[in-house]
Amino acid sequence: MKRRLFGNSISTLAAALCMAVGLISMPAAADTKLRVFSGGQNQRPDLMRKLFDSYQAKNPGVTIDIETGGATSELQRQYLSTVLNAKDTAIDIYMIDIVNPSQYFNAGWLEPLDNYVGGAQALKPYLPVYSQANLVNGKVAAMPAFADAMFMYYRKDLLEKHGIKEPKTWDELAASAKKVLDAEKNPNLQGLSIQGAPIEGAVCTFLLPYWSQGKQFNDAAGKLTLDKDTAVKGLDMWLKLVDSGVMKKNIAEVTTPITVNEFKAGQVLFAINWGFAWDVFKDAADSQVKGKVGVMPLPAMAGGKSATCVGGWQWAVSAFSKNKQAAADLVKFMSTPETSKFLAVEGSLLPVFQSVYNDAAVLKQAPWFKDAANVIVAGQARPISSQYGQVSDVVRTNTNAALARTKTPAEAVADIDSRLTRVMR
Repeated sequence: MKRRLFGNSISTLAAALCMAVGLISMPAAADTKLRVFSGGQNQRPDLMRKLFDSYQAKNPGVTIDIETGGATSELQRQYLSTVLNAKDTAIDIYMIDIVNPSQYFNAGWLEPLDNYVGGAQALKPYLPVYSQANLVNGKVAAMPAFADAMFMYYRKDLLEKHGIKEPKTWDELAASAKKVLDAEKNPNLQGLSIQGAPIEGAVCTFLLPYWSQGKQFNDAAGKLTLDKDTAVKGLDMWLKLVDSGVMKKNIAEVTTPITVNEFKAGQVLFAINWGFAWDVFKDAADSQVKGKVGVMPLPAMAGGKSATCVGGWQWAVSAFSKNKQAAADLVKFMSTPETSKFLAVEGSLLPVFQSVYNDAAVLKQAPWFKDAANVIVAGQARPISSQYGQVSDVVRTNTNAALARTKTPAEAVADIDSRLTRVMR
């Protein structure tokens, strides 16, 4: 796990943010040192550093160090599970994935925040999916940092060139992709890129067509409610897209960065990926698709309804921190609408407040946010389970096996059902 500190520069907007919120925090003990695990590169620790510097300027008794590491949520989860299970006191605050509050809180690793933030009422201003994910057993387990979701990116220029409207169903997408691929005759152009490798994104690859048929993976209590026929139909759909040439044959090897890099290089017509990809396509020096990218809701299965996989990140205080009050004060600051706006403007990180999506400064910087809120509100979270590590492993490895054709879709779904029926009871 690599540890590093970012520079101490404070942006003008970050300084203004502190003035806007007034930074009314309880005075921490003199010379309080807080250490924060701030995720990997995609979680923008550089922007978190600017916010922490602003906080320190208003709270001179507090020093904040950043620890970063883990390029993927799986690697971060492995590291955090090790550190927290060891009851390590070195880290006071953790940035955690939306699937982790229940898992970590039920393990006794997170400090309940009710007494620091005013109880469950404090979660009501946030988008519902984040309020629900961070309230565990009636207790506030963490506070939302910024949102994320899977979006369908597409080559706006190529759809316009060939007179194609945004497809609403997967069948329409397949037909649209075939039309463009046949006309362009570019052997390097793919119709659709998804994540088929056995990574966290493959959990969403399994769930997207399943949800869009109107089925739920689990009930409100977390019990498995898998409809096996529906799940098989979803996996079959991905394989048909491979067989028709819309997706490449080695889709089972594709990771999140591969999708991003190939779309950025102009080699993909449609691509499913997380919100951070927008800035890559728009700003990367080597991007071949600047000004050519559209964003739309994910297609649905015929007769179904569009559904997306919601991600996002939360701030949690370690149950083993020696500075819980000071840590909770910092978490409150990092969970305000003003902070959410700063992250949206400076890093195109999706807000956790509905109102921020309509802010003029935010829309000027990221016009696509205008429609993003509706996608996220209609989105669904991956299974909320105290045993999420097992749930993720079972779903993503079986999804990968089906896409690699080492299992049939029916065999993969049967294994998911058999193994998770025992875990999600």
